[in-house]
Amino acid sequence: MEVLDKLTLNFNQQSLQLLNFCLSLVMFGVALELTVADFQRLFRSPRSVLVGLASQLLLLPAISYLLIRIIQPTTSVALGMLLVAACPGGNLSNMFTVMAKGNGALSVSLTALATLVAVVTVPLNFTFWSGLYLQSQSEVSAISLSVGQMIGTLLWVVGLPLLVGMLVNRYFPKFTQKARRPMRIFSLIIFAVFIVAAFSANFDLFLQYVHLLLLIVLAHNTLAYLLGYGISALFGLKLSDRKAIAIETGIQNSGLALVIIFNFYDGLGGMAFLAGWWGIWDIITGLLLAWGFARVGKGQPLAKYS
Repeated sequence: MEVLDKLTLNFNQQSLQLLNFCLSLVMFGVALELTVADFQRLFRSPRSVLVGLASQLLLLPAISYLLIRIIQPTTSVALGMLLVAACPGGNLSNMFTVMAKGNGALSVSLTALATLVAVVTVPLNFTFWSGLYLQSQSEVSAISLSVGQMIGTLLWVVGLPLLVGMLVNRYFPKFTQKARRPMRIFSLIIFAVFIVAAFSANFDLFLQYVHLLLLIVLAHNTLAYLLGYGISALFGLKLSDRKAIAIETGIQNSGLALVIIFNFYDGLGGMAFLAGWWGIWDIITGLLLAWGFARVGKGQPLAKYS
Protein backbone atom coordinates (compact mmCIF):
# COMPACT_ATOMS: atom_id res chain seq x y z
CA MET A 1 0.00 0.00 0.00
CA GLU A 2 2.99 2.33 0.48
CA VAL A 3 3.12 2.80 -3.28
CA LEU A 4 0.01 5.01 -3.02
CA ASP A 5 2.01 7.61 -1.09
CA LYS A 6 4.37 7.96 -4.03
CA LEU A 7 1.72 8.23 -6.74
CA THR A 8 0.70 11.61 -8.12
CA LEU A 9 -2.18 11.55 -10.57
CA ASN A 10 -1.81 13.14 -13.99
CA PHE A 11 -4.09 16.16 -13.76
CA ASN A 12 -3.74 19.40 -15.73
CA GLN A 13 -5.08 22.88 -15.02
CA GLN A 14 -7.96 22.51 -17.49
CA SER A 15 -9.15 19.33 -15.78
CA LEU A 16 -8.94 21.06 -12.41
CA GLN A 17 -11.07 23.93 -13.67
CA LEU A 18 -13.61 21.41 -14.99
CA LEU A 19 -13.76 19.74 -11.58
CA ASN A 20 -14.31 23.08 -9.84
CA PHE A 21 -17.04 23.97 -12.33
CA CYS A 22 -18.78 20.61 -11.90
CA LEU A 23 -18.82 20.96 -8.12
CA SER A 24 -20.17 24.51 -8.41
CA LEU A 25 -23.05 23.25 -10.56
CA VAL A 26 -23.85 20.52 -8.06
CA MET A 27 -23.81 23.05 -5.21
CA PHE A 28 -26.11 25.34 -7.20
CA GLY A 29 -28.52 22.43 -7.62
CA VAL A 30 -28.41 21.75 -3.88
CA ALA A 31 -29.23 25.41 -3.17
CA LEU A 32 -32.34 25.24 -5.38
CA GLU A 33 -33.74 22.77 -2.86
CA LEU A 34 -33.20 25.06 0.13
CA THR A 35 -35.89 27.25 1.63
CA VAL A 36 -36.20 29.36 4.76
CA ALA A 37 -38.40 26.60 6.19
CA ASP A 38 -35.43 24.21 6.12
CA PHE A 39 -33.58 26.44 8.56
CA GLN A 40 -36.65 27.19 10.67
CA ARG A 41 -36.83 23.49 11.51
CA LEU A 42 -33.66 23.96 13.53
CA PHE A 43 -35.67 26.00 16.01
CA ARG A 44 -38.83 23.89 15.89
CA SER A 45 -37.11 20.55 16.49
CA PRO A 46 -33.53 21.36 17.50
CA ARG A 47 -32.69 18.01 19.08
CA SER A 48 -32.83 15.92 15.91
CA VAL A 49 -30.97 18.56 13.87
CA LEU A 50 -28.28 19.04 16.51
CA VAL A 51 -27.80 15.27 16.89
CA GLY A 52 -27.46 14.94 13.10
CA LEU A 53 -24.94 17.78 12.88
CA ALA A 54 -22.95 16.41 15.81
CA SER A 55 -22.87 12.96 14.22
CA GLN A 56 -21.54 14.32 10.96
CA LEU A 57 -19.38 17.29 11.90
CA LEU A 58 -17.94 16.18 15.26
CA LEU A 59 -18.21 12.44 15.79
CA LEU A 60 -17.46 11.13 12.29
CA PRO A 61 -14.04 12.85 12.04
CA ALA A 62 -13.17 11.67 15.56
CA ILE A 63 -14.29 8.07 14.90
CA SER A 64 -12.40 8.13 11.57
CA TYR A 65 -9.23 9.13 13.42
CA LEU A 66 -9.68 6.22 15.83
CA LEU A 67 -10.23 3.83 12.91
CA ILE A 68 -7.01 5.06 11.33
CA ARG A 69 -5.11 4.44 14.56
CA ILE A 70 -6.45 0.87 14.59
CA ILE A 71 -5.89 -0.17 10.97
CA GLN A 72 -2.73 1.92 10.38
CA PRO A 73 -3.12 2.66 6.66
CA THR A 74 -0.46 4.46 4.67
CA THR A 75 -0.24 8.24 5.17
CA SER A 76 -2.01 9.39 2.00
CA VAL A 77 -4.88 6.94 2.56
CA ALA A 78 -5.25 8.11 6.17
CA LEU A 79 -5.41 11.73 5.02
CA GLY A 80 -8.01 10.78 2.41
CA MET A 81 -10.15 9.15 5.10
CA LEU A 82 -9.93 12.23 7.30
CA LEU A 83 -10.77 14.57 4.43
CA VAL A 84 -13.84 12.56 3.35
CA ALA A 85 -15.00 12.46 6.98
CA ALA A 86 -14.60 16.24 7.23
CA CYS A 87 -16.81 16.91 4.20
CA PRO A 88 -20.55 17.57 4.52
CA GLY A 89 -23.17 15.10 3.38
CA GLY A 90 -23.67 14.62 -0.34
CA ASN A 91 -26.84 15.93 -1.95
CA LEU A 92 -27.84 12.36 -2.90
CA SER A 93 -28.50 11.73 0.80
CA ASN A 94 -31.83 13.57 0.50
CA MET A 95 -33.00 11.28 -2.29
CA PHE A 96 -31.85 8.15 -0.47
CA THR A 97 -33.59 9.27 2.75
CA VAL A 98 -36.91 9.67 0.96
CA MET A 99 -36.45 6.28 -0.72
CA ALA A 100 -35.83 4.85 2.76
CA LYS A 101 -39.09 6.40 4.07
CA GLY A 102 -37.04 8.50 6.44
CA ASN A 103 -37.52 12.10 7.55
CA GLY A 104 -36.85 13.93 4.30
CA ALA A 105 -37.31 17.36 5.88
CA LEU A 106 -34.64 16.58 8.46
CA SER A 107 -32.28 15.29 5.75
CA VAL A 108 -32.67 18.47 3.69
CA SER A 109 -32.09 20.63 6.77
CA LEU A 110 -28.95 18.71 7.70
CA THR A 111 -27.56 18.89 4.16
CA ALA A 112 -28.32 22.61 4.04
CA LEU A 113 -26.73 23.47 7.36
CA ALA A 114 -23.70 21.18 6.99
CA THR A 115 -23.01 22.49 3.48
CA LEU A 116 -23.36 26.13 4.48
CA VAL A 117 -20.85 25.79 7.33
CA ALA A 118 -18.55 23.53 5.27
CA VAL A 119 -16.49 26.54 4.21
CA VAL A 120 -15.22 26.68 7.79
CA THR A 121 -15.79 23.19 9.23
CA VAL A 122 -14.03 21.24 6.44
CA PRO A 123 -10.69 23.08 6.72
CA LEU A 124 -10.81 23.16 10.53
CA ASN A 125 -11.77 19.50 10.95
CA PHE A 126 -9.26 18.31 8.38
CA THR A 127 -6.35 20.41 9.61
CA PHE A 128 -7.00 19.46 13.23
CA TRP A 129 -7.29 15.70 12.78
CA SER A 130 -4.68 15.39 10.03
CA GLY A 131 -2.29 17.54 12.06
CA LEU A 132 -2.83 15.24 15.03
CA TYR A 133 -2.20 12.23 12.82
CA LEU A 134 0.92 13.63 11.15
CA GLN A 135 2.43 14.55 14.50
CA SER A 136 2.19 10.88 15.49
CA GLN A 137 4.18 9.71 12.46
CA SER A 138 7.88 8.98 12.70
CA GLU A 139 8.54 10.54 9.30
CA VAL A 140 8.13 14.28 8.80
CA SER A 141 5.46 14.91 6.20
CA ALA A 142 5.92 17.54 3.51
CA ILE A 143 2.17 17.99 3.20
CA SER A 144 1.20 21.57 3.96
CA LEU A 145 -2.13 22.48 5.50
CA SER A 146 -3.45 25.97 4.80
CA VAL A 147 -6.78 26.78 6.41
CA GLY A 148 -6.93 30.24 4.84
CA GLN A 149 -6.31 29.09 1.27
CA MET A 150 -8.76 26.22 1.62
CA ILE A 151 -11.49 28.53 2.94
CA GLY A 152 -10.87 30.89 0.02
CA THR A 153 -11.29 28.10 -2.53
CA LEU A 154 -14.40 26.75 -0.83
CA LEU A 155 -15.97 30.21 -0.84
CA TRP A 156 -15.69 30.25 -4.65
CA VAL A 157 -16.67 26.67 -5.50
CA VAL A 158 -19.18 26.07 -2.67
CA GLY A 159 -20.22 29.31 -0.97
CA LEU A 160 -20.91 31.43 -4.06
CA PRO A 161 -22.98 28.79 -5.94
CA LEU A 162 -25.01 28.17 -2.78
CA LEU A 163 -25.70 31.88 -2.39
CA VAL A 164 -26.72 32.28 -6.05
CA GLY A 165 -28.91 29.16 -5.93
CA MET A 166 -30.73 30.31 -2.80
CA LEU A 167 -31.30 33.76 -4.32
CA VAL A 168 -32.74 32.17 -7.46
CA ASN A 169 -34.97 29.99 -5.27
CA ARG A 170 -36.14 33.06 -3.34
CA TYR A 171 -36.82 35.45 -6.22
CA PHE A 172 -37.69 33.08 -9.08
CA PRO A 173 -39.88 30.41 -7.44
CA LYS A 174 -41.64 29.34 -10.64
CA PHE A 175 -38.35 28.68 -12.42
CA THR A 176 -37.00 26.89 -9.35
CA GLN A 177 -40.04 24.63 -9.09
CA LYS A 178 -39.53 23.50 -12.68
CA ALA A 179 -35.75 23.19 -12.35
CA ARG A 180 -35.50 21.14 -9.16
CA ARG A 181 -36.22 17.69 -10.57
CA PRO A 182 -34.05 18.14 -13.71
CA MET A 183 -31.24 19.46 -11.51
CA ARG A 184 -31.38 16.34 -9.33
CA ILE A 185 -30.97 14.18 -12.43
CA PHE A 186 -28.35 16.53 -13.81
CA SER A 187 -26.42 16.30 -10.53
CA LEU A 188 -26.11 12.53 -10.98
CA ILE A 189 -24.76 13.06 -14.49
CA ILE A 190 -22.41 15.78 -13.30
CA PHE A 191 -21.11 13.50 -10.57
CA ALA A 192 -20.34 10.84 -13.16
CA VAL A 193 -18.52 13.46 -15.25
CA PHE A 194 -16.75 14.49 -12.07
CA ILE A 195 -15.32 11.02 -11.48
CA VAL A 196 -14.45 10.51 -15.16
CA ALA A 197 -12.70 13.88 -15.30
CA ALA A 198 -10.73 13.11 -12.16
CA PHE A 199 -9.52 9.71 -13.36
CA SER A 200 -9.67 9.88 -17.15
CA ALA A 201 -5.90 10.12 -17.55
CA ASN A 202 -5.25 7.73 -14.64
CA PHE A 203 -7.89 5.04 -15.09
CA ASP A 204 -5.35 2.22 -15.46
CA LEU A 205 -3.72 3.28 -12.19
CA PHE A 206 -7.10 3.41 -10.48
CA LEU A 207 -7.95 -0.14 -11.58
CA GLN A 208 -4.47 -1.30 -10.59
CA TYR A 209 -4.61 -0.03 -7.01
CA VAL A 210 -8.28 0.33 -6.02
CA HIS A 211 -8.30 -3.19 -4.57
CA LEU A 212 -6.01 -1.93 -1.82
CA LEU A 213 -8.81 0.36 -0.62
CA LEU A 214 -11.87 -1.89 -0.90
CA LEU A 215 -11.94 -3.12 2.70
CA ILE A 216 -10.88 0.25 4.12
CA VAL A 217 -13.71 2.13 2.41
CA LEU A 218 -16.16 -0.66 3.31
CA ALA A 219 -15.22 -0.42 7.00
CA HIS A 220 -15.17 3.39 7.05
CA ASN A 221 -18.51 3.79 5.26
CA THR A 222 -20.21 1.10 7.36
CA LEU A 223 -18.92 2.75 10.54
CA ALA A 224 -20.38 6.08 9.39
CA TYR A 225 -23.85 4.58 8.88
CA LEU A 226 -23.72 2.79 12.24
CA LEU A 227 -22.54 5.96 13.96
CA GLY A 228 -25.43 8.02 12.58
CA TYR A 229 -28.04 5.43 13.47
CA GLY A 230 -26.51 4.62 16.86
CA ILE A 231 -26.18 8.19 18.12
CA SER A 232 -29.75 9.05 17.06
CA ALA A 233 -31.05 5.90 18.78
CA LEU A 234 -29.06 6.82 21.90
CA PHE A 235 -30.88 10.16 22.04
CA GLY A 236 -34.25 8.46 21.59
CA LEU A 237 -35.10 9.88 18.17
CA LYS A 238 -37.93 8.33 16.18
CA LEU A 239 -37.20 5.77 13.47
CA SER A 240 -37.63 8.15 10.52
CA ASP A 241 -35.07 10.52 12.10
CA ARG A 242 -32.65 7.66 12.70
CA LYS A 243 -32.84 6.70 9.03
CA ALA A 244 -32.18 10.28 7.94
CA ILE A 245 -29.20 10.79 10.25
CA ALA A 246 -27.68 7.41 9.38
CA ILE A 247 -27.83 8.15 5.66
CA GLU A 248 -26.71 11.76 6.11
CA THR A 249 -23.64 10.61 8.07
CA GLY A 250 -22.77 7.83 5.62
CA ILE A 251 -23.23 9.71 2.33
CA GLN A 252 -20.32 12.15 2.18
CA ASN A 253 -19.58 14.77 -0.47
CA SER A 254 -16.55 13.01 -1.92
CA GLY A 255 -16.71 15.35 -4.92
CA LEU A 256 -15.76 18.21 -2.62
CA ALA A 257 -12.94 16.04 -1.26
CA LEU A 258 -11.61 15.49 -4.80
CA VAL A 259 -11.67 19.23 -5.52
CA ILE A 260 -9.62 19.89 -2.38
CA ILE A 261 -7.20 17.05 -3.19
CA PHE A 262 -6.50 18.29 -6.71
CA ASN A 263 -6.40 21.96 -5.70
CA PHE A 264 -4.10 21.57 -2.70
CA TYR A 265 -2.40 18.17 -2.79
CA ASP A 266 -1.62 17.74 -6.51
CA GLY A 267 -3.73 14.60 -6.85
CA LEU A 268 -1.88 12.65 -4.15
CA GLY A 269 -2.54 9.02 -5.04
CA GLY A 270 -3.91 7.53 -1.82
CA MET A 271 -6.12 10.52 -1.09
CA ALA A 272 -7.55 10.75 -4.60
CA PHE A 273 -8.14 7.01 -5.04
CA LEU A 274 -9.87 6.76 -1.66
CA ALA A 275 -12.14 9.77 -2.28
CA GLY A 276 -12.99 8.57 -5.79
CA TRP A 277 -13.84 5.05 -4.70
CA TRP A 278 -15.81 6.37 -1.69
CA GLY A 279 -17.95 8.41 -4.11
CA ILE A 280 -18.81 5.30 -6.09
CA TRP A 281 -19.20 3.01 -3.10
CA ASP A 282 -21.53 5.20 -1.03
CA ILE A 283 -23.95 5.42 -3.96
CA ILE A 284 -24.10 1.60 -3.99
CA THR A 285 -24.51 1.33 -0.21
CA GLY A 286 -26.92 4.28 -0.13
CA LEU A 287 -29.24 2.53 -2.56
CA LEU A 288 -29.01 -0.78 -0.68
CA LEU A 289 -29.55 0.87 2.70
CA ALA A 290 -32.51 2.88 1.39
CA TRP A 291 -34.04 -0.32 0.01
CA GLY A 292 -33.60 -2.06 3.37
CA PHE A 293 -34.78 0.89 5.46
CA ALA A 294 -37.90 1.29 3.33
CA ARG A 295 -39.09 -2.04 4.67
CA VAL A 296 -38.64 -1.03 8.31
CA GLY A 297 -41.31 1.32 9.69
CA LYS A 298 -42.94 4.26 7.99
CA GLY A 299 -41.38 7.71 7.78
CA GLN A 300 -42.53 11.10 6.57
CA PRO A 301 -40.93 11.88 3.21
CA LEU A 302 -41.24 15.36 1.74
CA ALA A 303 -43.95 15.78 -0.84
CA LYS A 304 -41.56 17.47 -3.25
CA TYR A 305 -39.49 14.27 -3.50
CA SER A 306 -42.45 12.00 -4.17
